[in-house]
Amino acid sequence: MKPASFVYHAPATAAETVATLTELGEEGRVLAGGQSLVPLMNFRLAQPAHLVDINRVEELDYVRADDGSLAIGARARQAALERSSEARSLAPLLVEAAKWVAHPPIRHRGTVCGSIAHADPAAELPAAMLAQGGEVVIAGGAGERRVPFASLFLGPFSTALQPGELLKEARAERWPDDTGHAFVEVARRHGDFAVAGAAALVHMDGPVIARVALALFGVAATPVRVGEAERLLQGSSGSEDEIREAAEVAVRDLTPSSDIHGSGRYRIQVARSCIRRALREALTSARRHNG
Repeated sequence: MKPASFVYHAPATAAETVATLTELGEEGRVLAGGQSLVPLMNFRLAQPAHLVDINRVEELDYVRADDGSLAIGARARQAALERSSEARSLAPLLVEAAKWVAHPPIRHRGTVCGSIAHADPAAELPAAMLAQGGEVVIAGGAGERRVPFASLFLGPFSTALQPGELLKEARAERWPDDTGHAFVEVARRHGDFAVAGAAALVHMDGPVIARVALALFGVAATPVRVGEAERLLQGSSGSEDEIREAAEVAVRDLTPSSDIHGSGRYRIQVARSCIRRALREALTSARRHNG
């Protein structure tokens, strides 16, 4: 199929982009990588009256260290995150998550911020960002505002981003260098959307867990940060029994829907397994860093 007719805009600067989006309001959509939006338009599930293409806006194309955080611009490709030495140093969990996104041709066009703004509940990068911590910078007619990842995702394909605004930058929090990380997912085929998955970060203080983050995807309307399981693990040694108990706590209140990829009950089983694997791998990595 072909998309419905639309008016095409190609601003050359971030300021021009924001001005155009502000003027268009609900009628405008940002085109960055187009890996989600264009298929939706071809099936006419999305019919924006105006497309604002940011591919000429070179100032938004970066993955770099900035004031202790990893800053990712709105035009930065997922492949750029995957290859970035700064990202490997500051937020290796995000690099690992990027490797699971579809296939290399998709990652060479798809953008990190576009995936975050699209907010697919089965997507890898939103969940990894939620575990990593940090915020997004949103630009609009009234200026810029910052929204923590913990407050960004509101529902399936829904975020705190308002009509006429641009998700200008994602900023990932830096964890200590000796932090262990792991990203685990299960899909029917490599590159498919995940049935379920887990992202984990673990920082040790000697033999005990000083800090832990655990985020799930594919099991709810948004990526989920499971704080109760994190609190259970914090201060523990991360024994196998404690990992299993944390996994049970993490899935206890989940009620995922069923679809062609699996029933809700199956997704719970997959999520439980992914949590255990992610925690084991992150703990192994953290202990190795701690000698």
